[in-house]
Amino acid sequence: MEKQKKASVIDKYKIHDGDTGSTEVQIAVLTERILQLTGHMAANKHDFHTKRSLLKLIGQRRRLLVYLNKQDIGRYKTLIKSLGLRK
Repeated sequence: MEKQKKASVIDKYKIHDGDTGSTEVQIAVLTERILQLTGHMAANKHDFHTKRSLLKLIGQRRRLLVYLNKQDIGRYKTLIKSLGLRK
């Protein structure tokens, strides 16, 4: 992910100035990376190394979403709606 794209994602989901590690920011950055790798996998079906990395990122994002859901359901619902996750 290029620096400008990552910086714009962080700016959009940060809670306060200087926030780069809150749960929302981490999930948003992971989601952006997952979307990028998904596009790569569509063109390169036999890239098994990338497939494994993609599955690891999906698992990490899932764990963070579970944590956020347990901590604050309101922030969780707002985040999944803005990212377009779930139905």
